[in-house]
Amino acid sequence: MPSRGLFITVEGGEGVGKSTNMSYLQNHLARQGVDLIVTREPGGTVLGESIRELLLQVRQEQVVSDAELLLVFAARAQHIAQVIEPALAAGKWVVSDRFTDATYAYQGGGRGLPVSRIRELEQLVQGELRPDYTLLLDAPVELGMSRARGRGELDRFEQEQAEFFGRVRNSYLQLARESSGRYHVVDASRTLEEVQADLDTICSELMACWGVRQP
Repeated sequence: MPSRGLFITVEGGEGVGKSTNMSYLQNHLARQGVDLIVTREPGGTVLGESIRELLLQVRQEQVVSDAELLLVFAARAQHIAQVIEPALAAGKWVVSDRFTDATYAYQGGGRGLPVSRIRELEQLVQGELRPDYTLLLDAPVELGMSRARGRGELDRFEQEQAEFFGRVRNSYLQLARESSGRYHVVDASRTLEEVQADLDTICSELMACWGVRQP
């Protein structure tokens, strides 16, 4: 039987370059011979992607914060059962664009929901599953939002005010302080070349720690 795979999550607020750097990370690891899958939250499954559309769609009806929280965890339950756990059990590395830390940041920090409520759902849905390593791409809110606006039409979350994203960023940085052994914070306000140089170093450290022989 293969050894269990490594579970890596990439976190960050809006406009920090997650999509671009996720692609870079995927290509870099694949070139080093790592057997991996790349996925995202909310999403990753047919059901999860449908829930993602519900969550991101701009609507006149106010979405109750608890409803938003439950939808996020509904998508996560399907994602874990259908994608994440089977891949890890098969020895693959899983790289996910966001996971439960995003819930603590967005629904906890941003929306102001009690951390205890999120923690209860985390235990119910995930059991003992937690990321092995989390990469936080961090940038000032103003810079991130200017980048997000440059991408085109904003989704329901991207239309939130700067104060909301300030709380999200602070929550992420607090999580990084509390879980420093799992987190690596990358300054995403720098040039893409500088950020990706950091990613190269991180990949080398991960492969060394997890016994992956580099070609």
